[in-house]
Amino acid sequence: MSKRNLKLFIIILVIIVIIVFGFLYFSNTGTISPTGETQGINFISQFFPSSKPATQTTDTTPPADISGFEPTPEAETPAFRLTKVSSMPIAGFGIFMKERFKEIPTIVPPVIQAEQTAIENTITTTTEKPTAPSTEFISAVRYVDKISGNIYQTFADKIDERKFSGTVIPEVREAYLANNGESVIMRYLKSDRKTIETFVGNLPKEFLGADTTGSNEVNGSFLPENITDLSVSPDNSKLFYLFNTGNTAVGTILDPLTNKKSQIFDSSFTEWTSFWPNKNIITLTTKPSANVLGYIYTVDVNKKDLTKVLGGINGLTTLTSPNGKLVLYGNNNLNLSVYNINTREVNTLGIKTLPEKCVWNKTSDGIYCAVPKFIDAKEYPDSWYMGETSFSDKIWTINITNEKTIIISDMTSNIGTENMDAIKLALDEAENYLFFVNKKDSYLWKLDLK
Repeated sequence: MSKRNLKLFIIILVIIVIIVFGFLYFSNTGTISPTGETQGINFISQFFPSSKPATQTTDTTPPADISGFEPTPEAETPAFRLTKVSSMPIAGFGIFMKERFKEIPTIVPPVIQAEQTAIENTITTTTEKPTAPSTEFISAVRYVDKISGNIYQTFADKIDERKFSGTVIPEVREAYLANNGESVIMRYLKSDRKTIETFVGNLPKEFLGADTTGSNEVNGSFLPENITDLSVSPDNSKLFYLFNTGNTAVGTILDPLTNKKSQIFDSSFTEWTSFWPNKNIITLTTKPSANVLGYIYTVDVNKKDLTKVLGGINGLTTLTSPNGKLVLYGNNNLNLSVYNINTREVNTLGIKTLPEKCVWNKTSDGIYCAVPKFIDAKEYPDSWYMGETSFSDKIWTINITNEKTIIISDMTSNIGTENMDAIKLALDEAENYLFFVNKKDSYLWKLDLK
């Protein structure tokens, strides 16, 4: 073969090899990787794998846990036992029993049963008379807006604030409810900012099932100016108030419904605070101060006798039990004790608070108290009365019989960061709820006890 023919043969052979390799390269479309990308497997790549790296897949499945740990199911968030009742600062409140219709759950029968009932109704004529819906008496609360003097109300078990009256009395400082919530006492300063006015009004009756309009008028009359102290009887039917005439303090009982008055007390000493624990007696305690000896007396409502109970204690503040036999009292160190009037024995409870931050139960064997978590070194109760000191409380229950004390509510843990300085504690009739006012902002709160 000549050189010319050999060169021609080599050229043709090279061209044929190129054509074959090209055909094999472009004819293969590759496979699909688990990630959805095309992964080439052409002939050349098998020989030269480093020339074009294959697409790598990423396994997103987490590694198996071999520690033996099993996460617990998410716990159900418990319902808060502490509930804000009022949407505004209040001057005072009253608890009473109110009638309402019972809520009857609606039961939807199966379709077959419904069809059968419809057929039976077309055959049988019913002669039974319709029965009246069942009702129940539930604890309710009425309270007075501190700014406007309007009255609001709600049931205790379901907070549904509704406006009850539209009578405006601006800047009410103190308010009381009496006569099962049908009478209201409002105390405020006149325009001279010195004279104390006390207004006693009667509220219109509510009818079962009727809507509350919120525009009811409160009609009433005024008591003597500058009444120094006022308390409501335990049955909420009467008032006892103190006012000074010259250098004499006079104590009078008033029936708001009949406007009948009866004077039962007078004294040359004029600085008193009153409390009406039961129908037979009213207690009178000298106004407290850290460096002043205090005394407590009882006044017999019928005999009008004044009897000394306890005294000679600096900063004395008191709260007498419903049976009239025990006196819860504190001193200028806020040490809380119980004095038995019959045996004259003193039982120190071992906690620090003021009696007016407490309430007795109906049987006089237990107390609920708002107890400060921390107490600064100040003169008590003066600094607390003047607003120089504010407390952050827990709610305690104290059994007087066995001296057992239990913390039933750490109020800040239930409601977050808001601290409570509880005053005006009151129990409903069944003792299912404890109501109180936060001294810091005058809002009304409720603590479920059962």
